[in-house]
Amino acid sequence: MKRFLLGLALAFFAACDDDESSFVRPGDEDSSSSVIPGSSGDLSSSSSARSSSSAEPALSSAEGVEDLSSSSVRSSSSAEPALSSAEGVEDLSSSSVRSSSSAPVEDLSSSSSAKSSSSAKSSSSSVSSSSEYVPYDHLIDMGDGVGTHVKKQDYKTFTDERNGRSYYYLTIRGKNKDGEADSVTVMAENLNIGKMVGITKDQADDTTIERYCYDRDTTNCDRYGALYQWAEMMQLPSECNTKSCADLIQPNHQGICPDGWRLLTQDDFYIVLKSENAEHGIEDVRARGFGGYNYTGYSLVGAGYVLNRKLQNIGKAAGWFYTEEGVDAPAEGAFVSSTAKTGEIFSTYEMAKTNGLSVRCVKVE
Repeated sequence: MKRFLLGLALAFFAACDDDESSFVRPGDEDSSSSVIPGSSGDLSSSSSARSSSSAEPALSSAEGVEDLSSSSVRSSSSAEPALSSAEGVEDLSSSSVRSSSSAPVEDLSSSSSAKSSSSAKSSSSSVSSSSEYVPYDHLIDMGDGVGTHVKKQDYKTFTDERNGRSYYYLTIRGKNKDGEADSVTVMAENLNIGKMVGITKDQADDTTIERYCYDRDTTNCDRYGALYQWAEMMQLPSECNTKSCADLIQPNHQGICPDGWRLLTQDDFYIVLKSENAEHGIEDVRARGFGGYNYTGYSLVGAGYVLNRKLQNIGKAAGWFYTEEGVDAPAEGAFVSSTAKTGEIFSTYEMAKTNGLSVRCVKVE
């Protein structure tokens, strides 16, 4: 069945990949402008709940959309929404995919960051070649535009001492998966720290935090945040991208986040989706410049991603890892969510740890 689904997914890619060169820089890594899949609904959707027979839902598609998966797709016991697709979206996963339950100057210094597994990595960053670059004003992405749900005054700032970069953050109040009132204090920007490396390389130097920047341009990292492989995000040995490291995953796992912060989990994101201000599902999570209403204040931007060693869909799609390894392929897969700029596109599933996605941090409270 896996091989059959792999064939279907590959055929789906070939049929939908119609705009691959739009973001290509001559002589550099290539990228794509097609966007991401997803399904409307939330993280607890029962439509794709895994049955005892492990039924495998088929991929659905729409005009100009490419699925994020390049192989098998199957639902899991976590009861997450099934994959679907929408106009201009390309799938994020390069292996098995399964449905499942501000404006600082670019980093100039090098510093170190404690690994969750106790060893340390140093971080460094470089500025884009233009000395006249004006750092992106992230406050532009904050709030709902009219101040009826989230005001710009609701945001606070935090400075990461490792590189001096500041981030906006806020507290989002909503309901957890048990239906109880709950809250999460989360960064309203994607993390950006580390030494830039090319996407043809793994982030395999376990002594240094490494990052991917779209088109190898650090101004893109400044605006959208950097892209990280799963083990780099977790600050675990790079071999954890190809083997299970479940015994190294901690509660409130800090990973690449600054001291006092931890990595976003599926439970955290559920609270965001179920914010007391939410009226439009995932569209209330996306920034207004990314096809959303931003009623939650989360301010998700279209950072694009690295899929199969290709940079794709900046401004059109976003994907982010969670701390959880995959259920059926824990060695090579981890859970992710993705959304696109168009409509109610949203999915949670399993994909290859070696792809590059955005990272959000949550305040430890």
